[in-house]
Amino acid sequence: MNGARAKRILVTGATGFIGRHCIPALIEKGFEVHALSSRGAQLPNVDSHEADLMNPGATAGLLSELTPTHLLHLAWYAEPGLFWNSRENLAWVAASLNLYRAFVENGGRRMVAAGTCAEYDWNYSVLDEYETPIKPATLYGVSKAALHSVLTRAADLDGLALAWGRVFFLYGPGEKPGRLVSDVIRGLLQGRTVETTSGLQKRDFMHVADVAGAFAALCDSDAQGSFNIASGEARPLHELLKAIGDITGRPDLLRVGARPMPPGEPPCLAAATTRLTQEVGFCPRHDLESGLGDAIQWWQTHGLPEG
Repeated sequence: MNGARAKRILVTGATGFIGRHCIPALIEKGFEVHALSSRGAQLPNVDSHEADLMNPGATAGLLSELTPTHLLHLAWYAEPGLFWNSRENLAWVAASLNLYRAFVENGGRRMVAAGTCAEYDWNYSVLDEYETPIKPATLYGVSKAALHSVLTRAADLDGLALAWGRVFFLYGPGEKPGRLVSDVIRGLLQGRTVETTSGLQKRDFMHVADVAGAFAALCDSDAQGSFNIASGEARPLHELLKAIGDITGRPDLLRVGARPMPPGEPPCLAAATTRLTQEVGFCPRHDLESGLGDAIQWWQTHGLPEG
């Protein structure tokens, strides 16, 4: 392999919530980073590119020009509240397969892609890469699981190294409204009453910088297969809510238990993280309290949007 491109990586979805945090983590590991977005946003310290992944010709042209050795595929439709059963998921399966083909045809060697914990059967409390059945309940989960299945077989035939990172629950600086942590933080900082469920359900939340760090570690490793991207610590949501209230200084505005639990809400979704910690060697830098403190400080520094 040409030494000049030994660690040249193309990152799709580079301006997204996870993607923009991946850039510094990949640079730290010595990658020559090429950031792709549909709007061609210029990012610091990397080569930025604009292309529409829904256009196979544009995708093929970009890959032919860059000939990356590595691909980190994060781009997907992720509008809060809408992505679970959107038909956009079908378009992204097709676009991802076109991207894979262009990557292989231009000498790509290693692909890391973002999956989701929604691929698993949520009737199980502990979600394990080896033991938990794949039985998604949403079109989003079905689409991701189907893409992973196709890519796994194709990578075997093409001799390409593939790693699939199943993201669990995340939060952090710059998170969009419409998600639990960002909405609670913004509400309390704006002095508004925030109503929630009882918060008895346990979830594994991870700071977005740690999620990005895990993906960067996967890109820089030889590990293959599926890996849970999570902290390995599932805690009741009421503990998360209490921590946000304490750090913001507005626990008085929290109304925990004021909203009913959604029907079918799983009582516990805990991630097994042995593969991530032992085979990839990755451990998160933030615990829940320090991560929430970082997110809250970001909101305080950058100001709060209306709503």
